[in-house]
Amino acid sequence: MQPTETRQAWIKGLVLEISRPSLKDNTADRDRLLKEARKVLGAGDVTMDLPLTRRLPSLLRESGFKVGVVLFRDGDIWRVMDLYPARKTPRLFGLAVDLGTSTVVIRLVDLAEGRGVDEVSFLNPQRPMGEDILSRIHFASGENGLYALHSALIKGINEKIGVLVRRHGLAKESLAGMVLAGNTTMTHLFLGLDPFWICREPYIPVVNRTGILRAEALGLFIHPNAPVLVFPNVGSYFGGDLIAGILASGMARRKEISLLVDVGTNAEVVLGNREWLMGCAGAAGPALEGGVASIGMMAGPGAIDRVRIDPDSGEPEIRTIGDQPPTGICGSGLIDLAAQLFLTGMIDLRGKFVKEVCGDKLREIDGIAHLVLVPAGASGTGEDLTLGQPDLDALIRSKAAMYTILVTITRMANLSFEEIHHFLVAGTFGTTIDPRSAITIGMLPDLPPDRFRTLGNTSLEGATLALLSYGAMEEAERIRDNVTYIELNVNQEFMNRFSAAKFIPHTDTSLFPSVKVARVSKAMMTSSPKEA
Repeated sequence: MQPTETRQAWIKGLVLEISRPSLKDNTADRDRLLKEARKVLGAGDVTMDLPLTRRLPSLLRESGFKVGVVLFRDGDIWRVMDLYPARKTPRLFGLAVDLGTSTVVIRLVDLAEGRGVDEVSFLNPQRPMGEDILSRIHFASGENGLYALHSALIKGINEKIGVLVRRHGLAKESLAGMVLAGNTTMTHLFLGLDPFWICREPYIPVVNRTGILRAEALGLFIHPNAPVLVFPNVGSYFGGDLIAGILASGMARRKEISLLVDVGTNAEVVLGNREWLMGCAGAAGPALEGGVASIGMMAGPGAIDRVRIDPDSGEPEIRTIGDQPPTGICGSGLIDLAAQLFLTGMIDLRGKFVKEVCGDKLREIDGIAHLVLVPAGASGTGEDLTLGQPDLDALIRSKAAMYTILVTITRMANLSFEEIHHFLVAGTFGTTIDPRSAITIGMLPDLPPDRFRTLGNTSLEGATLALLSYGAMEEAERIRDNVTYIELNVNQEFMNRFSAAKFIPHTDTSLFPSVKVARVSKAMMTSSPKEA
């Protein structure tokens, strides 16, 4: 986070001491206040709307012409948000929001100190109306569908804002701004805009840039005049969350070429440096977010996130988030498991179970092969945790899509993977993924481990930067204008390469020289999950 004195704060609280009027100085009250604000801010234009102007005369005289003013910058104009007696000017906070298709994260930020104070994370309340973007777009086209999606989201966000307000003893008027980053469809639903044409050729959103909005117009439980900034979109499947990720990663300021991968419900990829950026997105994430595997779950307490299999006994050793009894498996654990199954020969290059190697761990349930990962006695559910063949098939499709997206974008830029200096993996998935396992199954390119760097929730970090710094807001706009967006829905090369990637690690094994089929390196097999 940038230091307070250098980060160009665009939401400010000032205490202004206004010169008193006299017979020699009959400047109007409003003009008198705005003149002092311009002087303190060093700004050319400060404005205030009519409702606040109506309150001004009595407030000035009751407070002895010393007043607290809360303002925000909108382009070259500073707008007065509220007025207070100087002694009652509130401590100002803002909200940074990562609006994910599956999960929403809200961060409470102290605007004066420039730091995060608290966070809440919750499942997107729209999920009952559709697990993914396409199903929600379809739902929105039904009677009252758009209203239901929009109102559920706003209600859910307001409930969690209420949690933060009560937890820290705040008044909603002290919440002086919000910056939100989400994919194109999610921001449309947040704004109550019809997403119908986003998924239909030629894939056109209603809006890419919203400008600064007022909280009251969106029904948010913060100061009614507070500014709300929604990160701009580039295209139908290239949203503000990825712009925020680019901002947070710093790749648009580097000379070296970076590749940023953010795997959520969709896989979003950006390639480039400070001179150029190329981006695309595709549906590669559902199997990695707990949405496909029968024991799949979001990363959280009880989720298996690391797996190692003993090459002699075939016994799995697992690690769970929070060291809780296992109740399911998240994306990083699923990738670990698939890699270990492949390296021990328990699945073949098509991702199919090998009965002779799996032994009595393989059983048939409703005519479908299942591998017992955790027996009922050791699970947190009291039932066997099993991985079915359809679960593996879905993972193979997802990993193939991910790798094909990476190949397609690098080839279009006339680059090889070896020319990429920084391979950045973002999102909750990126925090826990083991690049070695992803390479083993052919999801990520076979590069040295030191090329990979995990960044965590870059969407939230980018939103936080923009909340605290006008310079970051401007950089986000420059990033948006500098991105060349590739529409994979109509890219024939993508479809041609996809089939070749639906094997472990690939039909062309020369692309993955470090992966040895059905042979496990000692280092990989003897390190426990807790050491990984």
